[in-house]
Amino acid sequence: MEKRIYYHDTDAGGVVYYANYLKFLEEARVEFLERKGLSIERCRQLGFWHAVRKCSATYKRPARYGDIIICDAALKKVTAAQIIFDQKIHDKKTGRLVLEAEVVLVSLNKDFKPVPIPEAVKALLM
Repeated sequence: MEKRIYYHDTDAGGVVYYANYLKFLEEARVEFLERKGLSIERCRQLGFWHAVRKCSATYKRPARYGDIIICDAALKKVTAAQIIFDQKIHDKKTGRLVLEAEVVLVSLNKDFKPVPIPEAVKALLM
C-alpha cells in the first residue's frame, strides 16, 4: 500500500508522529485481508471479528512530511485463534526501511470473547 505523508501525520518538526505508524500498519492489513476476500463485512457475516492483541514495532528511521511510503503486510502464521503478520514500511524514493513490526490479531466472537478462527477464514488466508 502506498501512502503520502501529509502535514496532519507529523509532529511540529515535520516528522511522522510515532503512533500514526500504527494507523498505516492497520491500513496495510485491511488491504491484505480485503485482497483475500475478508472485508470487514464478510468477517461479520462469518461471525468473526479480530482485534490487535500484540504489536511489536521497531522504528528504523523517520518518515517526513511529503514522503511517500510503502506499507506491506505479509502473513507470517495462523494459529487456532491468532493471525500473525510481519509488516514493514519503506520509503518509496530510497527504499530504506522506516519501520518493521510483528502484529498479532486475535479471533473474537460477537461478544468479544476469544474463539478459534473459523475454517472458512483460514481457507481464505492460505
